[in-house]
Amino acid sequence: MSGIHARPTSALFRSVPDVDAAPAAHAARQGRRGGFVRRLRRRLLAYRDIQFCSTRIPGDGAGVEEDCLLLVHVRKVVGQIHYRTCPTCGEGVITGIDIDNHLLATGIGTRALSHLHSRHPGITWRSTLTLRTTRDLLRRMRIPVGTAGALCAHARTREAAEVQES
Repeated sequence: MSGIHARPTSALFRSVPDVDAAPAAHAARQGRRGGFVRRLRRRLLAYRDIQFCSTRIPGDGAGVEEDCLLLVHVRKVVGQIHYRTCPTCGEGVITGIDIDNHLLATGIGTRALSHLHSRHPGITWRSTLTLRTTRDLLRRMRIPVGTAGALCAHARTREAAEVQES
């Protein structure tokens, strides 16, 4: 037998000090904690450092304007939520959600939609999105998926009137 597998019970029998034990244990500890700490830091960043800014996107001439909720981290836009609202009938449609990949699992989407609810109280929301990631987020927030058509009855009658005039 080579004797490499056997560990001496006393320091008297060791020829070389055990140098690799400390770095290996440190590397294993660091590797084990790395994923958890990274996810925790991203979640803290998402809840502490990201600000919400609202902006209006001009319409295409048909009178339908779209709003955009920007998710900003240190002067960089890390996400956007596009939506339209009709204050007359109290309906809102979420038309697009775009969040950076490294922030998807941090809960920032849930926080942004909650901010949208508080920014527009009394609005009943629905969505036109069918992608898997947005569909899961909207299901968690209890926002139903509707058709990609017009916003509400007011928008439909306005579009029909414009078509008849043309």
